Amino acid sequence: MSRPTLQSLAAELSLSRQTISNALNRPEVVRPDTLERVLAAIESSGYRPSALGKALRSQRSHTIGLRLRPVVDGINGAVLDRFLHALTEAAQAHGYRVTLFTADTLEEEIDRFEDLYRVSSIDACALIETFVDDPRPELLAKIGIPTVAFGRPWGSTTSTHHWVDIDGLAGTRAAATWFRESGHTRIGYLGWPAGSGLGDDRRAGWRAACHDLPGADDLDLSFEDGMAEGFAGAGTLLARGATAVVCGSDSLAIGAMSEFRIAFPEAHPLPVVGYDDTPVAAALGLSSVHQPVEEAAQHCVRVLMSLLAGEPDAQPRELLLTPTLVKRAFTPML
Repeated sequence: MSRPTLQSLAAELSLSRQTISNALNRPEVVRPDTLERVLAAIESSGYRPSALGKALRSQRSHTIGLRLRPVVDGINGAVLDRFLHALTEAAQAHGYRVTLFTADTLEEEIDRFEDLYRVSSIDACALIETFVDDPRPELLAKIGIPTVAFGRPWGSTTSTHHWVDIDGLAGTRAAATWFRESGHTRIGYLGWPAGSGLGDDRRAGWRAACHDLPGADDLDLSFEDGMAEGFAGAGTLLARGATAVVCGSDSLAIGAMSEFRIAFPEAHPLPVVGYDDTPVAAALGLSSVHQPVEEAAQHCVRVLMSLLAGEPDAQPRELLLTPTLVKRAFTPML
């Protein structure tokens, strides 16, 4: 069967092609009984408007641009995969698609966004992995590109752009509080060096829950992200008397698991909590903080749709989502 078109629908209903087009794009000018007939025929035939024709009429590409960041390891990269999948699904539900590109520098990222926008290849953009004093939102605003960020404007108390983020402080505080309620008084922390914004936020949650415990400062360690670093950090924490550890990532936590498993072989669940709730963490039985990444991606699309509709106040300018702690019993691998 051939694909239905405006012309074939018009012939079927003995109407003009313009009437069919009006029913789709200007229903208010079509008589109610005629509109009902046209919409019923469209639904039964499976007709889908041409994406190219829609773009030409609206003078929009119906595309959102996003820079694809390099994956440091195969563990924490799963979070970005979840976000991209959810963003694509949410955009598609609004008749939009996502264009991905790579860039080696911040300047190149801005140039790519501007080039795509100037030639009408994108209508808007989404930013990810914001950092302290991130200049990208302001630069994109000067160009005039509707923008939303998945990440807070670290280092600034005010923002002029829309953003959504996940409360890392709440996540690590919940993990440390769980350990305290389980009787632990020597709770360590393995996180990234100070200054990353995101890492500082997660460390602050552990500190909020453990600042009053004796010797807490000696159990606060900073490492670059990675399993080897987590392994080394866990050894230091155990030597200092730690009986549990909260980690700023699943990579660090997975590295710490082997050391804590040896030290506490009977502990179920293992007194180690990661962050991101990656598939690897789930497979290993590692407790971890789960981020509502899908909800964040859906909100990003809602914001961009409101900006493109000329309704910048239709969605919250700032949205902070709450993560959840997933508690798992460690299961030894065969």
